[in-house]
Amino acid sequence: MVVGSQAKSVETIVIGSGPGGYVAAIRAAELGQKVTIIERDAIGGVCLNIGCIPSKALINAGHAYYSQNHQMDSIMGVQSKGATLDWAATQKWKNEKVVNTLTGGVAMLLKKHKIDIVRGEARFNDNQVVNVISEDESHLLEFEKCIIATGSRPIEIPGFAFKGRVVNSTGALSLPEVPKHLVVIGGGVIGSELAGAYANLGSKVTILEGLPHILNGFDKEMYSFVVDDFKEKGVEIITNAKAKAAVQDDNSVKVTYEVDGKEVEIEADYCLVSVGRKPNTDELGLNTTDVKLTDRGQIIVNDRQQTSVPHIYAIGDIVEGPMLAHKASYEAKVAAANVAGEDMRNCAISIPAVAYCDPELATMGETIDTAKEKNLDFMVSKFPFAANGRAITMNATKGFIRILSDKATRVVIGAQIAGPGASDLISEFALAIENGLTTEDISMTVHPHPTLGEAIMDTSELADGVPIHI
Repeated sequence: MVVGSQAKSVETIVIGSGPGGYVAAIRAAELGQKVTIIERDAIGGVCLNIGCIPSKALINAGHAYYSQNHQMDSIMGVQSKGATLDWAATQKWKNEKVVNTLTGGVAMLLKKHKIDIVRGEARFNDNQVVNVISEDESHLLEFEKCIIATGSRPIEIPGFAFKGRVVNSTGALSLPEVPKHLVVIGGGVIGSELAGAYANLGSKVTILEGLPHILNGFDKEMYSFVVDDFKEKGVEIITNAKAKAAVQDDNSVKVTYEVDGKEVEIEADYCLVSVGRKPNTDELGLNTTDVKLTDRGQIIVNDRQQTSVPHIYAIGDIVEGPMLAHKASYEAKVAAANVAGEDMRNCAISIPAVAYCDPELATMGETIDTAKEKNLDFMVSKFPFAANGRAITMNATKGFIRILSDKATRVVIGAQIAGPGASDLISEFALAIENGLTTEDISMTVHPHPTLGEAIMDTSELADGVPIHI
């Protein structure tokens, strides 16, 4: 290995090129900074390469396959049973048409903004210098400002090392075949999304969840729709279960779990472990700097995304808050503005959360539980998709839209959606909550007809006491 003896001076470095890192780099460049990105793997990070994007591609493929063989027959008069799945073609589409298109687009944007890309793993020497290590060489970069955006990785639990037929979410996206039987350890958002995708693709799926219910973070009225959908598709959900061990051979994996004090063994083709993620801060050499971390290994930042070292910033999964790509992108714009000399604060009231299940779930701002815990004086308005014309034409009437509003002012303080298009519809509530809009502001905004979005207007009218469609 060749080691550069003298550090090269650069203005702003961004460590990591995921949806936090590349957004930070581009925005900083737009604001006049000369930016260098350090990336050890692929441009686009986990999200674009092995996370959010490819998982949604498989979820969509699962929807297409399932609907061809199940949903439309005898309901709309469309007869299409007998559809087959070419798994190799599905994987090729996911990788080449989806992932490569998006990551290639990001690479073009970085080039457009004259951002240098340095390949290798970054380790801090001190508060001013990083050592970039690759297979062939390492060299030093002395920076004026730095944004750390290194993301997170799946947590590995005892007895379930990620190898062979025991996979994490990354491995689950690239299985060599659709499993006849898939065991999923962890019924959170990622576990439930991939369980649903493979159930739609024809797998028998068993979910082992340590808590009393799946999809923690969503209330029972919401996650019950997903539970019902899983039951219809033969997915077995075992709650209050503790995974103990996995033993595998060339053909299968045997998973042992404990429930109600009894050990049970189940055999499957693959076992997906999805029990959370941990921040990628442990291999950065931060112990050689004055950057302070929490006990969980997250970097402590202020509302400017600034660490305890004023010229070093941190964003995304490595700082406090939900580990979500859109949170990282928002924080990236805050950090980049401050790096460029502006004074921008992270003042997001709430971060929307989405589960791409069947049906989709989305939440923003206060929930009924959090509003009660805070002793807020609020009211709840709920409108069913069964009363929405567009949902009826789509044969997608399961679910509802719920608005929490301040009882005195009718300002929207929270919203939850369970149903078709929830991941897209929640953005209207994000805009409303961030800008202090009232339910009347929403209800008196003209919504196109017929659309799912009309249900937001209808829910707002309900809150105002003048409902039309219910």
